Amino acid sequence: MTVRVEGRGKVTGAARYPSDIPLDDVAYAYLVTSAIARGTIESFDLDAARAVPGLIEIFTHENLAGAYKTPAGPLGGANTTSLESAKIWHDGQIVAVVVAETYEAAREAAYRVRVAYVEERPSSTFDSPGTETKAACEVDEGHDDPHTGDPERAFAAAAVKVDAWYETPIQHHNAIELFTTSCAWSDDGKLTVYEPSQFVHGLRSRVARQLDMKLEDVRVVSPLVGGGFGGKSSGGHRTALIALASRRIGRPVKLIATRDQGFTIATYRAETRHHVRLGANKEGKLEALIHEGWEITSRPSDYFNGGTDATARLYACPNVGTKVSIVHADRNTPGFMRSPAEFPYVYALECAMNELADELGVDPIELRRRNDATAEAIQNLPYTSRSLMKCFDEAAAAFGWKDRDPRPGSMRDGDWLIGWGCASTMYPANGGASSARVRLHADGSVRIETAAHELGQGTCTALAMIASERLGVGLEKVDVVLGDTNLPPAGLAAGSSHLSSVGPAVSLACERILKRKRDGASGTLEEYAEYFPAGVDRGAVKRIENGIPSIEGGVLDDRAQYAYGAELVEVRVHERTREIRVPRIVGAFAAGRILSPTTAHGQLMGGLIWGLGSALLEKTEIDERAARYVNDNLADYRVAVNADAVRIDVIVVPEEDTQVNALGVKGIGELANTGTAAAIAAAVHHATGKRVRHLPIRIEDLL
Repeated sequence: MTVRVEGRGKVTGAARYPSDIPLDDVAYAYLVTSAIARGTIESFDLDAARAVPGLIEIFTHENLAGAYKTPAGPLGGANTTSLESAKIWHDGQIVAVVVAETYEAAREAAYRVRVAYVEERPSSTFDSPGTETKAACEVDEGHDDPHTGDPERAFAAAAVKVDAWYETPIQHHNAIELFTTSCAWSDDGKLTVYEPSQFVHGLRSRVARQLDMKLEDVRVVSPLVGGGFGGKSSGGHRTALIALASRRIGRPVKLIATRDQGFTIATYRAETRHHVRLGANKEGKLEALIHEGWEITSRPSDYFNGGTDATARLYACPNVGTKVSIVHADRNTPGFMRSPAEFPYVYALECAMNELADELGVDPIELRRRNDATAEAIQNLPYTSRSLMKCFDEAAAAFGWKDRDPRPGSMRDGDWLIGWGCASTMYPANGGASSARVRLHADGSVRIETAAHELGQGTCTALAMIASERLGVGLEKVDVVLGDTNLPPAGLAAGSSHLSSVGPAVSLACERILKRKRDGASGTLEEYAEYFPAGVDRGAVKRIENGIPSIEGGVLDDRAQYAYGAELVEVRVHERTREIRVPRIVGAFAAGRILSPTTAHGQLMGGLIWGLGSALLEKTEIDERAARYVNDNLADYRVAVNADAVRIDVIVVPEEDTQVNALGVKGIGELANTGTAAAIAAAVHHATGKRVRHLPIRIEDLL
């Protein structure tokens, strides 16, 4: 078993995260955030705050307005504004930055800041008065609602139908590493930012545009990220604010935002609604699939995920109709969260498929077999590979699915009702342009340099394994350096695309070194390489340098490329208390070539645990009267822990895909959690006979 190359540093405390990097003469920042969700700031009372010993300065819109811009970045993200005017867009918006000699003094002064507001009634979520709904195609000309055939007519004529609504909740990332920023200016006016980031070049570009600086005058350093899951993909406002504070006081400034502030100064997964209609013939073949989705976003942003690209192409169906709409409310802007589009949309479709199986009296795995496909439904493009039913076969055999009694409430163990459920899982096989530099020293040691990112997903280990294999050196002799805009540009660590983007660049650089060795070169050999997957032009690396990400996949001009899996779960529901337990999950996944089995297993198991948490635990509660998050802490925001995940079996189904990219790999980080919640919902119905169509499923839903 391969060890994680960065693992020892992490478990011993030697690993250095951005906020760990020491800075000379550093001052500390603390944020003051709004107590209302909509309105304006009338005035500040700062006298008590200024009396705190050690206070350096307090920044508000009154002394920072006009000092920076809010560009609409290519990643969307947190473009609600802060410290640009007296306008309040959402609860928890940054309204002041307090800087002091110590963290404690900054915190004390921040607590003493008094803000007077003129409050307006906020619109918090779906069905709240004052929200505004727009079709996604109206706000984004690049958005396409997949459609083929005549789905309305086919649904009306179908022999067997499902017509149901589903909902997913607000969820927040809550990575262990908080949202931190440290900024330092050099004497010649250059800025260095130390901040956990999933895209250092994107963060650099945003900050440069906010502060009207040249790209080359900004450096972003993020050697390791202590959990991201999408929350550290796109820059918010804190970076520019801390940079401005640092420039104003002439000293480095460090911000470590609190856990509760992370709920509003960064992105999150917004709540969604889905209307799914399925029509099938009596044999269970789909004749109509109609999926409409609604997503909450902020007032000034048109951000949305839109996951019908996936659900429209998961099964064979001649008539498909989809539509995505966004609902503007007085909230902070949402953003990427693990499987940002696929998780809520596939959840809704897979729940509907399980309901259709019950209507037909067909085993839910058999229903999926009858609707398996060799080409996607919208453009009839062939899949590069599709091992969905192989995954179901292996998962079902390991689970013992043949022993399932399909009647709801028919299986029990004493006081516990037993339910078994299943769902498909899928994720586009994304990839993008990237670059890397590889140096082979005369002593056989190797150094890899690329501005890629290690979020715990195993980038360091996988890249080291590629170089070890290609150059014929021991893994212990490979040093991997990541997360710095001074390194060769690499794409966004998101969309399960990182290894399939950066890995081929490293492999190509290694092959060039080997060619030079075969030609007689000796001594230290260094090669720089750029990789461009299908669908990406050769200007993409330069665009990455400018902060524009490169991720292509899913559907290309000539093919569709996805990773697939099957997830089977057992739930136990106590007959009297309605407590829900998940004693076992079996997931089988096919994702092309697996370079690093150790880290791949961890990613797949982690995805299943995420799915379990989404199904039964995770929900950010909101006070709809005030549009305010209530459980903005780790005590009340429930996540899955060891006791919740008793037995999780991960099966990797062998798959070869020579078309998907140069290494034949597909992303797996987000694959495993897109189907779990639907499988658990089906198992709960099987155990109790109660159909719950919203997440999370709780005791009160089963009473």
